[in-house]
Amino acid sequence: MPTGSFPILFISATRIGDAVLSSGLVRRLSQEIPNAEITIVAGPAAAGLYKDMPSLKAVILFEKARNGRHWFHLWRQVRKTRWGLVVDMRGSALSGFLNRRRRAVFKRGLGPPVHKVIEAARVLDLENDVPAPFLFTSAETEALAAELTLGEGPILALAPAANWVGKTWPLERFAQAAIRLLDEGGPLHGGRIMVLGGPEDIGVVSALRHVVPMDRFIDLVGKVDLLTAYACLKRARIFVGNDSGLMHMAAAAGIPTLGLFGPSDEALYSPWGDMTRVVRGPRDYPTIRAVDPNFRQTMCHMMDLPVETVVEAATQLLAESR
Repeated sequence: MPTGSFPILFISATRIGDAVLSSGLVRRLSQEIPNAEITIVAGPAAAGLYKDMPSLKAVILFEKARNGRHWFHLWRQVRKTRWGLVVDMRGSALSGFLNRRRRAVFKRGLGPPVHKVIEAARVLDLENDVPAPFLFTSAETEALAAELTLGEGPILALAPAANWVGKTWPLERFAQAAIRLLDEGGPLHGGRIMVLGGPEDIGVVSALRHVVPMDRFIDLVGKVDLLTAYACLKRARIFVGNDSGLMHMAAAAGIPTLGLFGPSDEALYSPWGDMTRVVRGPRDYPTIRAVDPNFRQTMCHMMDLPVETVVEAATQLLAESR
C-alpha cells in the first residue's frame, strides 16, 4: 500500500435506505482521517452510492451465497490487507479473522430502540455528535443532473414505489396530490414533476404522466444511477414519497422531504433532518402492528392516509422551508 495511507474496510448495509442512513459515518472517516483509503463492501443495490467518494479505494460487491459462503468469499478478498480500521455495519464476526489495528462492529440490542442514524453513530461512539447522512457526488454527476432537470418551474419529486407493496400509497392518490400542489392556487403552481424509481418501477410512470404537460414531466424511473438520482433530488423543491431508500436520499440531499408511512416505524426510519416530516393515517405504528402482527393485510395499511393530509403537510413544509 502507498506510504502513509490508512486503509479502512467499511462493510455497509444491504438495502439502499440503510446504507444511506449510515453514510454519514463514511463522510466522517474521510474528514477526520486525511490519508484514509476506504474500501466499501456493499450489496449490488447500494454499491452505486459510493462511486464518487474522493477517498474511495474500491467497492466490493457482496452478493449472498448459499450456506453463508458469501462471508468466506469476502474474507478471501480482504484477508491479505493490514487494515487500520474495520467498520462492520452488519455485525458479523469477520473482523475477528482479519489483520487490523481497530474494529467497530454493530451490535444489536444495546439499550432501547433509537432512530437508525443514531444507531449507526453508536458504532463509532458518535451518539453525542451524530453524523447526518451524506453522499459524495462528482462534478460530472452534478453536471448530468443539471442537464436532466433543466427547465422552468419548481420541481415536485415523487417516489411512488417501495421495496414492499405494503408500504406503497396508491398511485392514483399520488396523482391527485400532485394535481392539488401544481394546479392554479397550489403552492407549486406552474411547477414540474420528477418521478424516480428503479427499473422494476417503470409501471408507475403511466399513472402520473397525465398530471402535467410532457415538457413539465421529468421521468427518471429506471434511467439513471443512484448518485445521479441523488444529484437530481438536490434540485427539487420538495420530495413526497413512501418510506424507501429514495426518501432517505432526498433527506440527505437537504431538500424538504415528506415521508408517507404505514406499516413501518417512523421512530426508527423517519427521514433525517430539519426539513423533513412524516404523515400517516389515523392509526399509529403500534396499532397497525397490534391488529396485523405479521403484516398480512398488505393492501390495507396505506389506504387510510387521505390525499388531503398529504397535501396539507406538503403545503406547510413548503411554507416553513421557503
